[in-house]
Amino acid sequence: MQDNHLLDPFGRRISYLRLSVTDRCDFRCTYCMSEDMVFAPRAQILSLEELYAVADAFIGLGVRRIRITGGEPLVRKGLTSLLSRLGARSELEDLAITSNGSQLGHMAAGLRAAGVTRLNISLDSLRRERFAAFTRRDRLDQVLAGIEAARAAGFRRIKLNTVVQKGRNDDEVEDLVAFAVERGLDISFIEEMPLGSISSHERKVTLCTSEEVRERLEQRFRLLPSSYRTGGPSRYYQVVGSDSQVGFISPHSRNFCGDCNRVRVTAEGKLVLCLGHEGALDLKALIRRHPGDDERLRAALIDALRLKPERHHFEADSQVQVVRFMSMTGG
Repeated sequence: MQDNHLLDPFGRRISYLRLSVTDRCDFRCTYCMSEDMVFAPRAQILSLEELYAVADAFIGLGVRRIRITGGEPLVRKGLTSLLSRLGARSELEDLAITSNGSQLGHMAAGLRAAGVTRLNISLDSLRRERFAAFTRRDRLDQVLAGIEAARAAGFRRIKLNTVVQKGRNDDEVEDLVAFAVERGLDISFIEEMPLGSISSHERKVTLCTSEEVRERLEQRFRLLPSSYRTGGPSRYYQVVGSDSQVGFISPHSRNFCGDCNRVRVTAEGKLVLCLGHEGALDLKALIRRHPGDDERLRAALIDALRLKPERHHFEADSQVQVVRFMSMTGG
């Protein structure tokens, strides 16, 4: 089967899969999930074998980048066995993981040995009390130790991800870039997306645009537009005098849908064609009804891509536009 079959109605080629392996997490980040989150029963979560079958189908249709997400993917038992199978696939150009960093202290070396090439690590604050307020967990030291373990493991690139909120952590963006530069890391600043109902803050008040962050950073650092790309929506700038890249993910202020190359599969097996839309295809039902039928699965993926919308329509003054939390979608 030709690898150009995964095309959407707008001519965009899908080459990037974000695959969630669990909806569970050991943190409760305020912008990602509620404190009393109800997780899916384990029987509803794709097995490791089913997750591999989904990945295999996408690889057969030309996907060359896979990012493993959650929840927190590193709390999924047996994950390393799945990663080793994916890491052995010569077709993949990139096998990455997005993590909160809590488990990296004892897992980083094993992940690298399994074939993971890149890591994204969430870090919204370098201040203990503020970090605890964001994550509802007092574990900053554990995450910082995880970052050091990841550095020692020798990943191709390590990137920090920071969700910036006005009046909550926007005064730390310079310190976070300095932290990244000192350690040879990259960092992306993300405008919060209106996913799931929250009570900790009002999104239209705390929205801090990428332009505001960049203007603040340029008072301390010299940033030059960069050609660096990872396959995701970040626009990157080189920090002059370092190897670090600063990225901006701007779902509100700069729509990035025109060159969208990705889809997501949730831990429950729902194919999400666009982060900003509720619609999804139930791959789990198909896989469990027709186990081992790879051709049927690939055909379903090709058909589903015909429904991929042209763009999302996030509005800063709207509290909830998509009911599901970010943790349920997989980042």
